[in-house]
Amino acid sequence: MSVSSYLRSSAASNPDKTAIYFNETKITYSQLDQEADSLAGGLLELGLQRQQRVSLLLGNNPDFIRSHFAITRAGGTAVPLNPMFKGEEIKYILNDAEAVFLITPVSFLPLIETVWGQVPTLRRVIVIGGETDGDVVSYEDLLARPSSPVEVKTAESDIAACLYTSGTTGKPKGALLTHGNLIFDTLATIKHVEVLPADNHLCVLPLFHSFAQTVCMLCPIFSGGSITVMPQFRPDTVLKEIIEKKVNIFAGVPAMYASILATISNPDMFDLSSLRLCFSGGASMPVEVMRLFEERYGVTIIEGNGPTETSPVSYANPVNGVRKPGSVGPPIEGVRVKIVDGDDRELPANEVGEICVQGPNVMAGYLNQPEATAEAMKGGWFHTGDLGKIDKDGYVYIVDRKKDMIIVGGLNVYPREVEECLYESPKVAEAAVIGVVDELRGEVPKAFIVLKPGVQGTPREFRMFARARLANYKCPRQVAIVDSLPKTATGKIDKKQLKEANAMGILQEK
Repeated sequence: MSVSSYLRSSAASNPDKTAIYFNETKITYSQLDQEADSLAGGLLELGLQRQQRVSLLLGNNPDFIRSHFAITRAGGTAVPLNPMFKGEEIKYILNDAEAVFLITPVSFLPLIETVWGQVPTLRRVIVIGGETDGDVVSYEDLLARPSSPVEVKTAESDIAACLYTSGTTGKPKGALLTHGNLIFDTLATIKHVEVLPADNHLCVLPLFHSFAQTVCMLCPIFSGGSITVMPQFRPDTVLKEIIEKKVNIFAGVPAMYASILATISNPDMFDLSSLRLCFSGGASMPVEVMRLFEERYGVTIIEGNGPTETSPVSYANPVNGVRKPGSVGPPIEGVRVKIVDGDDRELPANEVGEICVQGPNVMAGYLNQPEATAEAMKGGWFHTGDLGKIDKDGYVYIVDRKKDMIIVGGLNVYPREVEECLYESPKVAEAAVIGVVDELRGEVPKAFIVLKPGVQGTPREFRMFARARLANYKCPRQVAIVDSLPKTATGKIDKKQLKEANAMGILQEK
């Protein structure tokens, strides 16, 4: 079985069903399957060899989905790129991945031309909406080819996708996810979250990211559901699209839920009765944000998580059964999780250490990085870099990232705990806490707060708010009120960028 065989199966079962909604466009399963065949055949004619890598520099649109399935159907490996990347970032990944083809809109071609000569392996650029010119190939011409079923023999151990991690330390690393990894994780997630063939899934998360690829693309296609694709996140347009397309499942990062709460002044204008389930991942969901969203819109939020290297879903709260706010739930079926200390010894229930994952969803390794792979996979367990604990019922709690932990006079402070406290203030729309240097204590917490529209607050007010709820050493010694917080392309608060901006003194404080 390969990833693309599930598209073939869904198309055979429901050829006339809408697979993708995109603005006013509807694409049926039979059409999507035929287009994947046409593109796959075109890639093979251009000379794509088994397991060669093809990069995608695409935003959220049907072309990403078509191309992803076409690449895997042709026996290749998909290497998605963040459309926000600049030339040097693109050049690094194209070279590291030794990409032979790149699929991208013509609008990106001038940028690609600045680095193309420095990527020796890149033979063709396949442009959407552009003219053929030498090594530049028309995407539309490939799509218009007569389609016949493409059947390249694929093993479950073959690499389906090479997903580059965010590179919070050093250069990004390419996580190698096999067909077996993605098939296992997708089917296990479908079962765990109880995805139905009748579900229409909203995909506004960026498709270049593992969360969107598994939860918003593979889960619907594998289960025979529909995908409503949106090019970008805006709270009001998202809610309108849910209503218009009768969306049943919405997957987002916590900042999206917080943004909807902060910017939609009259929720009664939006009838979200079609929505039966929300899924949150990618970062820890503040308990107060979850509570307010569920109270306001009457829909359950299932929090789950897992790093890119685990395909990525490793644990999630159940839809039916015990759901624990603040927890990312128990491991999905077939996945094992343990907590270890600094010496890699397993810790008992409720003790904080590093979360480690083992199972068929764990990557084959990092591309070209055997030492990093060995370090991450010590003892046959993937070490996530997340600090957490497991309670007596087997539910996983993510406390923070190891690298984000603040040590105040020898005592551990987890920024997430401080942020959860600040979110309890009715004035706070967003909060982020980092460690800053302190001569006496080594480090102290500093909080950055975005206020809800129309309210006012002072740094002292939030310092005192935290002091009434937390031990003194955990409380922010400094508070900055800002207009916005830096975000990653997936909508998560970017702590790395926040630390850099704070160190350079370029944050605009109110």
